[in-house]
Amino acid sequence: MDVDILNSTFSTGGEYELECAIELYGHQLLRYCHNILCDYHEAQDAVQTTFIKAYNKRISFKSGNPLSAWLYRIAYTTCIDILRKRKLLFLIPETKDIQSNTSTNFIDEDLKEALLKLTGPERALIFSRIIDGKSYKELEEIYQVPANTLRKRYERAKNKLIKAFELENSYERRLEGQK
Repeated sequence: MDVDILNSTFSTGGEYELECAIELYGHQLLRYCHNILCDYHEAQDAVQTTFIKAYNKRISFKSGNPLSAWLYRIAYTTCIDILRKRKLLFLIPETKDIQSNTSTNFIDEDLKEALLKLTGPERALIFSRIIDGKSYKELEEIYQVPANTLRKRYERAKNKLIKAFELENSYERRLEGQK
């Protein structure tokens, strides 16, 4: 189905429109969620939840608006909710071991460590700009924040990521020098 047609029919559509949305945006949203959460399985859950929420609230989607921006907004809030739950679960002693055993090999470990130094919203913004190549105008629709504010947040997050990555690499070099 054409993107423009899907944008205009999603709010009144049914399962066919949902299938088309999943086919068009599923993989992109999975990459987006994975880069925010740094966990592939949680990202899969987040994408499923995103499409369930979108389907259940499709009546509130304004026809003619970009469906992708609406789905990214739902995915973003879903990921932030998961991060909040993860933080709460980490504080409960019985679940610390469970949380520390979840790992994924889909992101290089050095990059993953550096990304984890950023907040979820910072990771989302970095991913949207670098991997998805979204413009600030598109991001303004997704995050509902002015483009100039997003530009500044992006610069700060990018600098924070660079510093975290440099620290991670210098720490590893010092460890290798001790061997």
